[in-house]
Amino acid sequence: MRKIALDAADIRILFAVQHHGHLSKIRLSEIVNLSPTPCWIRFNRLRAAGLIRGYHADIAVDKLADVIRVIVTVSLKGHRTADFQRFEQHIQRIDEIVECMATGGGMDYVLKVLTVSLPAFQGVMEELLSADLGIDRYVTYITTREIKSSQPNLTTLVRHARS
Repeated sequence: MRKIALDAADIRILFAVQHHGHLSKIRLSEIVNLSPTPCWIRFNRLRAAGLIRGYHADIAVDKLADVIRVIVTVSLKGHRTADFQRFEQHIQRIDEIVECMATGGGMDYVLKVLTVSLPAFQGVMEELLSADLGIDRYVTYITTREIKSSQPNLTTLVRHARS
């Protein structure tokens, strides 16, 4: 995939949006320290290039309800493209699965599942197993507490990418 060349002003724009969400033209230009029109032109270019995929609030879910977070590793029986597509399409429809990453190595996928109870989690797993998705095995890890959850440092990423 072709990488997009970014300069320091582009990185400041991405950093501002990453930390503040959707901003007005004026507020973004103040944070980035560019005049409004050039800042907005750069912002629109970054958005059109697909670097800004959306705006999200970091909701303290634990303050809304008691939740159980479970990490699940999944290995499929088959490894054809159709096997992966069937599994991935099904995962998209399950609200309790909040993250799914395809991995290389011993497991095919790592899932992050958020439910209100262990019986609710078991229901999610039973639904997955009964959906004939070709799951060979899965391993669950109940999380006891979240140590770190953050956004990547864009400056560090871009600097290392240029090296």
